[in-house]
Amino acid sequence: MRISFLSLSTAGAAAAIAALALPTAISAEDEVPRWQQARAVGEAESCISIPRIRSTRVHDDRTIDFRMSGNTIYRNTLPNRCSGLAREEAFGYQTSLSRLCSSDIITVIQSGSARVNGPSCGLGQFQEIEFPEEE
Repeated sequence: MRISFLSLSTAGAAAAIAALALPTAISAEDEVPRWQQARAVGEAESCISIPRIRSTRVHDDRTIDFRMSGNTIYRNTLPNRCSGLAREEAFGYQTSLSRLCSSDIITVIQSGSARVNGPSCGLGQFQEIEFPEEE
């Protein structure tokens, strides 16, 4: 009888350890950062109106979201990596128009005691995006 008690205890302990070792179920959406869950809406545009830009958000060295008045968001995916953009999260541009276009160049603004310009990089097309509704 004592042997079976030890066997049951050992089996119970093994089951408990196995249960702890099982990975927690995580949905695919939880693994992907929210900014990467955006989906394209409509056709990409070559230009956006500068006066309508309310804020920008740099996600990485190639991806910038432009939040416009009315809460429309346009994503610009640069054709090439722009070194330092994600680290600095700051960029400038010069244009004689009231529009920012895919033919324009942005310049990374490096932080520090003196504002120093970093690399300059070309923009891509502006794609309106939306995010899946949160449940």
